[in-house]
Amino acid sequence: MEFRDVVRGRRMVRAYDRDRAVPAQTLTELLDLAVRAPSAGFSQGWEFVVLRTPADLGRFWAASAEPDPGPDQEPDRWLRGMQTAPALVLCLSDADRYLDRYAEPDKGWTDRDPARWPVPYWDVDTGMAGLLILLAAVDAGLAGCFFGVPPQRQAAVLAEFGAPSTLRIVGVISLGYPAPDGSDRRSPSLRRGRRPVTEVAHDGDYGTAWLT
Repeated sequence: MEFRDVVRGRRMVRAYDRDRAVPAQTLTELLDLAVRAPSAGFSQGWEFVVLRTPADLGRFWAASAEPDPGPDQEPDRWLRGMQTAPALVLCLSDADRYLDRYAEPDKGWTDRDPARWPVPYWDVDTGMAGLLILLAAVDAGLAGCFFGVPPQRQAAVLAEFGAPSTLRIVGVISLGYPAPDGSDRRSPSLRRGRRPVTEVAHDGDYGTAWLT
């Protein structure tokens, strides 16, 4: 598949064929591409927790869920669809790897002060690695979706899977084959339309439109 076709074919899919597992070899190939993402100082401050058994998937959904709303409340449509994913990848960032790396002699920021960083590159780099997984999934014939864990549930999810509390869950990627019954529902937000290049790209100065 041509790269431009991969990019244009990527979309967030929220319902999967629960009876088709993602082969372990395919997951390995996706992760092998993810670790080729750029990272500041080659710090590579990302960790990936792959969940692919019903038990582990159930542990994630239980740990990430809000308090039980009551026996009469069923999961919403989004959650019902996402829970059909046969694989999840937790994308975790490790700020300490960056602070340690930039305290080394060739960088010299010995105070390890996060305020030196214009943005938290540990999160940015982990997000770029996650995007490579999403694109590689399209190339492999899979569907995927990137979603977040609520701030108030991050500690519970990290603890559930034995991850250090110093890590942050930048996002979770669901992976699988699209639901065969057409139950996946495109986000209504897509009706907003995609902003054109001439609107978001500026030539020289902000406000001077890039003309194609």
